[in-house]
Amino acid sequence: MTSEQSPNAIEIKALRKTYAASGREPEKQALRGIDLDIPAGSIFGLLGPNGAGKSTLINILAGLVTKTAGSVRIWGFDQDVNPRQSRAAIGVMPQEPNIDPFFTPRALLEVQAGLYGVPRRQRQTDEILRLIGLTDKANAYARNLSGGMRRRLLLGKALVHHPHILVLDEPTAGVDIELRQMLWANVRQLNRDGMTIILTTHYLEEAEEMCDEIAIINHGAVVARDRTSVLMSSFESKTLVVQPDCAIPASIPLPEGVTFQTRADGSLAVAYSRKRHTAGAILSALASAGVGINDIATEEPHLEDVFLAITSGVGR
Repeated sequence: MTSEQSPNAIEIKALRKTYAASGREPEKQALRGIDLDIPAGSIFGLLGPNGAGKSTLINILAGLVTKTAGSVRIWGFDQDVNPRQSRAAIGVMPQEPNIDPFFTPRALLEVQAGLYGVPRRQRQTDEILRLIGLTDKANAYARNLSGGMRRRLLLGKALVHHPHILVLDEPTAGVDIELRQMLWANVRQLNRDGMTIILTTHYLEEAEEMCDEIAIINHGAVVARDRTSVLMSSFESKTLVVQPDCAIPASIPLPEGVTFQTRADGSLAVAYSRKRHTAGAILSALASAGVGINDIATEEPHLEDVFLAITSGVGR
C-alpha cells in the first residue's frame, strides 16, 4: 500500500503507550487508545497542554519510542512490518537543538543524508541551504551560529532525505518575528510542493492561521478533531461589541449567563452563548437598560478560546 492508494499520510489506530513504574514514579499511561488519520497534503495541527502526550506521539512516529499497543501506518507503510520505509517517509524538526557544534551546516546536512542512505548524487545540500537561508554560513562552524540559525539548520536536517511528511515540534519557540515569518514561508512552499506538514505549537494564532485541520490531545486522548474553521464555529461562545452613544451604566440587566465588560476604547463587549441567546435579545436588553448604539460588531471565538474550553472540560 502507498499513499497514492490512501488519502491519508498517517493512519493511527488504538495507539497506546504506557511507561513502566520507575523508582518513586508510578506507571504512566501517556497515550490511551489514539485513533487519528492525517490527510496527505494537509497542514495538520497537533495541539494540547504540556504532558498531554504530543511528544510521545511524535517520538513514536519518528521511531524513537516503542508503542505499547496499536498500529501506525506512515505513507502507507506499517511501522511494524516496514520500519525502514516508514521512518524514511517522515522528517522531524525537534524542539530541542541536537547539533554538533564542531560541524559546519554543509557537513551536518551531508552526514545526516548519509545516515539516511541518500546517495551523493541525490543529495540536495545546496538547495536546502538556500531554502533555510544559510548559504553564506555553509562552511561556518555550528557553534558560531546564532540561535535562530541553529533552528533553521534543524529544519534542514529534517529535509535531507526528501520525506513526504514533515513534523515541526514547536518550531518557533523563542525565535524572533523575522525568523518566524521566514519559517512559515518555507513551510507553505513545502506544502504547495506536496509535503504533508504536522505542526505542534503553543502559539495558537499560528495554528489558527496555518492549519487546515486540528486535533487536540488531552490526557493521552484525542478530545477534538476537525477542520480548523469547523472547530472554531462549533464553539458556542460569541461576543457582541457595541459602541455606545452614552456613558455605560454600572449595572445592566442582561439575560442569564450573559456577561459584559467595558474595553479601553470605551466599547462594550458582551459575551453570550449562541445556543442559548440571540444577538437580537442582547440588543433588546441593552436598549431596555438605556444603552444607545452608535456601532455594532461581532467577534467569533479564537482557537485559544476553543482550546482552553476543551482542555478545561468546559462543554462546547
